[in-house]
Amino acid sequence: MGKASSIQPVLRAALAVFGILSASVAALPASAADCPGNPGALGTSRTLVVDPKEHPRIGTMQYDETLPLQDHEVVLTFDDGPLPPHSGKVLDILASQCVKATFFIIGRMARSFPEGVRRVRDAGHSIGTHTQNHPLSMNRMPIDRARQEIDEGIAATEAALGRAGGMAPFFRIPGLLRAEAVEDYLASKGIQTWSADFPADDWHHISPARVYEIAIRRLEAKGKGILLLHDIQGRTVAALPRILETLKARGYRIVHVVPATPEQPKTPTEPREWHLHPVSETVAIARWPKIPGFVFARSEMLPAPAAPDLDWRGGRLSLTRTRPFARGAVPPAPSWPRPSPQAANAAITLPIPDSSVFEIGHKVSPAFRQAVIPLPRHAERAATRIANNTGAAAKPISFNAPASRHLIPGSVPLAHRGLKRAPVTARQPDAAAWRKMSGD
Repeated sequence: MGKASSIQPVLRAALAVFGILSASVAALPASAADCPGNPGALGTSRTLVVDPKEHPRIGTMQYDETLPLQDHEVVLTFDDGPLPPHSGKVLDILASQCVKATFFIIGRMARSFPEGVRRVRDAGHSIGTHTQNHPLSMNRMPIDRARQEIDEGIAATEAALGRAGGMAPFFRIPGLLRAEAVEDYLASKGIQTWSADFPADDWHHISPARVYEIAIRRLEAKGKGILLLHDIQGRTVAALPRILETLKARGYRIVHVVPATPEQPKTPTEPREWHLHPVSETVAIARWPKIPGFVFARSEMLPAPAAPDLDWRGGRLSLTRTRPFARGAVPPAPSWPRPSPQAANAAITLPIPDSSVFEIGHKVSPAFRQAVIPLPRHAERAATRIANNTGAAAKPISFNAPASRHLIPGSVPLAHRGLKRAPVTARQPDAAAWRKMSGD
């Protein structure tokens, strides 16, 4: 009896440890080897536990973040059910491959087919909501009406599930017609808004082969992500087995998403993992430092003139009122240098063009070539002033008669002030005629 009594505590401890291990094994996701009757099944590779409050909006079709999936991981989602017999067939196909998915239930469907909602829960899938009546106007309806659609859909799904519950705080907006006010309301209730990473377009009137082709092509383009399907469509039921077979053949893995609870904490993740294609740490650009805010230790600035230097008297502008100078007083010389007249004249002196620039290339009579145009008196005085101011830099300007006064047949000659206008003629005037026309 003594030995037996001493062994019993050890057995109880061993059974307790065995029970914990059994519960842990039962909580693990189903793999291909664990799928009854189908050892080569696709299976569910892992369960991802998320906190809806930390990441309230997911799906790159509309948001920056998506689920933290690894390469070749897929999350299957189904909208608009339950609807017999299609929803039941989808559940059978998923069960045959031991695959877990997420279903977004319409409240009106839950009221009509509550047993279909409970079957989704009992199969181990996650259950979210999809409004009460699936309105395609959530992006423009009043927020009060949108809240009513959301709340009624949740209430109808909870009623269908009964006391056992099982609903996840996941929500998908019908038609993905998002509105910020709707998303804010969902976030305030701790509900995660789901978009998707790629759809299969199975709500369109297309063939099952086309649904399969779109789903696989878009998945291959993304490499991973959330796939959007509809369990109320016959074409989806027909395409789903082939989709799952192709995922298995191409090395894709199914991930089941569940909400975090006190008993089941969230899966540890890094912020960068919540992006579909985060920048790799091996890429050089990820390690470049940010440009700092430069502080110039040395800055050279021109001194600003003082207000007295800007007095408008003496050709300068004043920014302030100054005391007027006494009568006869001479204002102080400006502090800023001014260019000298000689420098100004030298700066604008231009070379005199050569007379050959104005020559016309045909014969002119020798008498006409010898003619000189007399300058008017005011022109002579101006030339004298220029010569006195510029000194040796200036040269007398002479006019070449053939270059300046040669007449082209049919033209009207232009005369300097004080000269008489010559009549229009086609022949060349001689020197005597030119002198007579000039007034000599």
